[in-house]
Amino acid sequence: MIELRDIRKAFGRNHVLRGVTLTVPKGESMVIIGGSGTGKSVLLKCILGLVRPDAGQILIEGEDASRAEREAFLARFGMLFQGGALFDSLPVWQNVAFRLMRGATKRPKAEAREIAIEKLRRVGLKPEVADLFPAELSGGMQKRVGLARAIAADPEIIFFDEPTTGLDPIMAGVINELIREIVVEMGATAMTITHDMSSVRAIADDVAMLHGGVIQWTGPVADMDHSGDPYLDQFIHGRAEGPIEAVR
Repeated sequence: MIELRDIRKAFGRNHVLRGVTLTVPKGESMVIIGGSGTGKSVLLKCILGLVRPDAGQILIEGEDASRAEREAFLARFGMLFQGGALFDSLPVWQNVAFRLMRGATKRPKAEAREIAIEKLRRVGLKPEVADLFPAELSGGMQKRVGLARAIAADPEIIFFDEPTTGLDPIMAGVINELIREIVVEMGATAMTITHDMSSVRAIADDVAMLHGGVIQWTGPVADMDHSGDPYLDQFIHGRAEGPIEAVR
């Protein structure tokens, strides 16, 4: 579904991506791991077209992303942002239905609200939550609303940016289970960036480790613990000693 070929991106003298090559199979969940500042978010922004790579090619189902019609291209994606990124001034249902009420496929308000309530129900939120504002919700509920918005238009591809950041371990587990259920149920292709190893084990089919601007290791999640790669081994076990230097 997604193919990255030798993606490179630098900001001045800071070469963040140095030749990322990766294939994400259709209908599977790929989780990209790596330390802070390794370029995970930059890679995601390159795929979405928010950042233009300096070199390389991004293909979505064989189509060059740089040549695709922008609105139709973005309509294929759903996104759960790290901080929720909900609009404070809009009630919950309008946050969920934000895309549905805009663009070429604009839905009538009543229909958009109905879809929003159904998606809220799918992530475990009751219909009465629809008319609340984000500030009236807990962090876990806000994350669920963000997830409902990500799936509102039934996208083919869903991106999850640090989906459990800021959540307690129990709520993080709930969100991980929801993500896994929804991706399987929708048959969607998922790409998640995270450093939370509990999320990796809960939602990944395949794992890719980004380090030094390249994919250091990639393979099925079942192979992760006995990969033989010293970088991956140090990262997943949280060891201070190893080839990855800790920033002090």
